[in-house]
Amino acid sequence: MSPRLCWIALATATLLLPADRWVASWAPSPSPQLADAAQMRTAKLVFENQTLRQTVHVSLGGEQVRVRLSNAFGKEKVRIGAARIGRNGPGQVLTFSGRPEVTIPADAIILSDPVRLSIPSGADLTISLYLPGPALGAGIHYAAQQTNQVGAGDQSAAAAVTGANPLSAWVYLAGVDVLAPATAFNVVTFGDSITDGARSTVDTNRRWPDVLASRLRSKKIGVVNAGIGGNRLLHDASPSNIRFGTNALARFERDVLAQPGVRYVILLEGINDLGHAGTSAPASETVTAEDLIAAMKQLIERAHQRGVKLIGATILPFEGTVFAGYYSAEKEAKRQAVNTWIRTGNAFDGVIDFDKVTRDPSNPTRLLAAYDGGDHLHPSDAGYRAMGEAIDLRLFR
Repeated sequence: MSPRLCWIALATATLLLPADRWVASWAPSPSPQLADAAQMRTAKLVFENQTLRQTVHVSLGGEQVRVRLSNAFGKEKVRIGAARIGRNGPGQVLTFSGRPEVTIPADAIILSDPVRLSIPSGADLTISLYLPGPALGAGIHYAAQQTNQVGAGDQSAAAAVTGANPLSAWVYLAGVDVLAPATAFNVVTFGDSITDGARSTVDTNRRWPDVLASRLRSKKIGVVNAGIGGNRLLHDASPSNIRFGTNALARFERDVLAQPGVRYVILLEGINDLGHAGTSAPASETVTAEDLIAAMKQLIERAHQRGVKLIGATILPFEGTVFAGYYSAEKEAKRQAVNTWIRTGNAFDGVIDFDKVTRDPSNPTRLLAAYDGGDHLHPSDAGYRAMGEAIDLRLFR
């Protein structure tokens, strides 16, 4: 072959190589702001001349990274005076369209410019945001199971935040994406507090999605946790429990389908639809098993329209829960009906039987004692590990 033909062949092959793409490696799901500024101040979610340093645990590694900042549910613009990302300490400056600061419009998302930063899969990153303020917290994930920091002044470039106060939420963060090969993708785990990791040990990343992420590292598959404590399929949170977020049908686009690189979703929702009605929510919000099944069918159809596969997970047992009125024999019958449909309805692209994994064989309407987080509703660290290890990785191809 002549040199010219060799050059043409090489150029053609190069053009046919798949390009890298952005894939979400970590993301939280936001809930609305509290009702008024006084509540926001009580929750330490009003910022003025302060620095937020927040820790996130990425699933998929890479050599380039970008950060998505969020003003989700915010009604006013928010100015970010400085931002940085690093593995140890403040790290590198983040810019936005070439600028070192950015103003995020109400309810908007802003992308940082890419940063060259070598990130192993499963690494912890720190994201520092300086807020000249005053600013109401937005893009809030209230139950981070992670201790973040708030310090006075612009400490975004400081090695350590001095005089820091703890913050148990993630604020203004929509996600961390890595530049990955075109074949890379992620799995979004979509659910409530059991997906969010309630009662897992804080600052240790022992949620069941974290366990799944560690098992998928060798396959270069990321995992994004889209759980919100108290979340329901069919009803928004009441004003007194706004942290529980909007209903799953409403947040599916923002929290799941909009995640860069999503190919699979694991759905574990429904227990709060059963338990909250008549307790933390009005009895008028009581649902039937058929209602929950219809909602799941809607999510399946919407996922399939976007080329995303939806895997159904059975609802965990909850008899004996410490939350008064949350459990009843009638609610248990509905749970059993929904789980039977998940297992046998052939509607999902796969099934994970978390009920079977976590139940007590001698009393299957209750969690196994070794997997009980203490309230007979949420698993312990051991229970979350059992859930994460029980997932058949062949579901993700």
